[in-house]
Amino acid sequence: MTSAAIIEMYYLDCEIEAAFYLLFKGSYTCIYLKFLKKKNLEKLYQLIQDSPFATLISHSAEGLEANHLPFHLLFDENNQTATLVAHIAKNNPLHTQIEDGAEVLIIFQGEQGYISPNWYPSKQQHHQHVPTWNYQVVHVKGTITFLTDEKALRGILAKLTRTHEAKQETPWKMSDAPSEYIAQELKNIVGIEIQISHTTGKFKLSQNREKIDALGVVDGLQQQGNHSLANTVEQYIED
Repeated sequence: MTSAAIIEMYYLDCEIEAAFYLLFKGSYTCIYLKFLKKKNLEKLYQLIQDSPFATLISHSAEGLEANHLPFHLLFDENNQTATLVAHIAKNNPLHTQIEDGAEVLIIFQGEQGYISPNWYPSKQQHHQHVPTWNYQVVHVKGTITFLTDEKALRGILAKLTRTHEAKQETPWKMSDAPSEYIAQELKNIVGIEIQISHTTGKFKLSQNREKIDALGVVDGLQQQGNHSLANTVEQYIED
């Protein structure tokens, strides 16, 4: 599926807030703003690259299963397609529970944290605020293929290694280990390739707040030590 079919959704006013409003006011409406712009797809891919450890959810005759894996994103500019690759231990039953072509869901989580109503300056005026939770998530749907040939497995491991060793002063390389050892390790894993069909982002970052209240959220998060989420919220205020 091309990038034009990818949807980013800014998810506002729901979750914990909705529970409070339903309890005290009796009704509540969740607001969704949808965008079909390439720049938003790039934001989703950036979150995947920044937070690659995700939850893969599958369904088989045995029911729902969840596996937690680091993924690597591959994007084909020419065909406008995207693929996720990873690997599991051969003794992980996932590759025996579902077949090639099965649809799976992968959930990536970015910054997240509790938001206190005390952080909104406007609370002092009308007190019509309740607690909520800010977060970033990306849901990826696609079809899975299991890989066992040595060339494919080496390619997956090389990509993952280069990505995660990049920050090391002296990055580890597969060639650092004895070739016989690597060959034996390869026999104990199964590669995973997921052809992405749909990507959805849900970003709840105080976009629905007046600027003064959103800045209050940034300040509150900074005081709580959640600097990463504070910086993320601040970026969306400036956007």
